[in-house]
Amino acid sequence: MGTYIDVHKNLKGATLQEVAEAHAKDLAVQEKHGVKFLKCWVDQKAGMVFCLSEAPDIGAPTRVHKEAHGLLPDETFETSEVP
Repeated sequence: MGTYIDVHKNLKGATLQEVAEAHAKDLAVQEKHGVKFLKCWVDQKAGMVFCLSEAPDIGAPTRVHKEAHGLLPDETFETSEVP
């Protein structure tokens, strides 16, 4: 399992409630794709959302977003925690 951060841009005007609802939809289907979403952050001023997940591959979080609500990330990064 890898750890990934995906970035959704151009979401100006999205409310915290709307992001929370989309995140809940992700959580409802994540297991089907072997993904575990760990955190979700919102920068409302920039119109960006950041999702941290553990997944079997870099494309798995995107597959969850596609099935759950269709809001696909603009970028996804594989991360490593600094010891």
